Amino acid sequence: GDMDFKVAGTKDGITALQMDIKIGGLDKDLMGRAMQQAKEGRLHILGEMAKALDEPRAELSKHAPRIITMKVPTDKIRDIIGPGGKVIREIIDKTGVSIDIDDSGLVSIASSDQAAADKAIEYIDNLTQEVEIGKVYLGKVKKIVDFGAFVEIFPGTDGLVHISQICDRRIKSVSDEISEGDEIKVKVIDVDQQGKVKLSRKEALKDSTSEVKV
Repeated sequence: GDMDFKVAGTKDGITALQMDIKIGGLDKDLMGRAMQQAKEGRLHILGEMAKALDEPRAELSKHAPRIITMKVPTDKIRDIIGPGGKVIREIIDKTGVSIDIDDSGLVSIASSDQAAADKAIEYIDNLTQEVEIGKVYLGKVKKIVDFGAFVEIFPGTDGLVHISQICDRRIKSVSDEISEGDEIKVKVIDVDQQGKVKLSRKEALKDSTSEVKV
């Protein structure tokens, strides 16, 4: 034919067009008819598309690739990476996600599995949270010594429960009350200048109405 005319757009109007002609020019009436035909064709196609998918999906398919970003304090980046990359590799191995961290503290988590991405976020949240004095945590007894017990309150952070803070009575041995591997409630009573965390099981038991962080 003498003219090749392509029009693209939405129901609200034209977004792009292309025209090639082999004749000297077009009159106004012919151009108007071409635009009207293009509009009718475009609206018909959009109508058929709307029948097949009348609205966007509320959420992605659980198998669709996704990238989730979160911000962490820059001084916590080393805690997420770990010595020689040990910690971040462990998170990747356990969850199957890909993780990238830039110098600003922006963490990008890529995964086609939302549950795996959520688990990776949980790991990172635990690694970057700050100890709060006065808070009660559900911790795990990691080691018992003569003078008390070391309790991990979240991954990578533990504190000492002195034997005098195990319970409200005097005891001869920590093992009489708790064992390694036990989950116990502890209250943060102090964090010294070196960052050492002091815990009390005795105070946590008294403060049974407090919200427990896990």
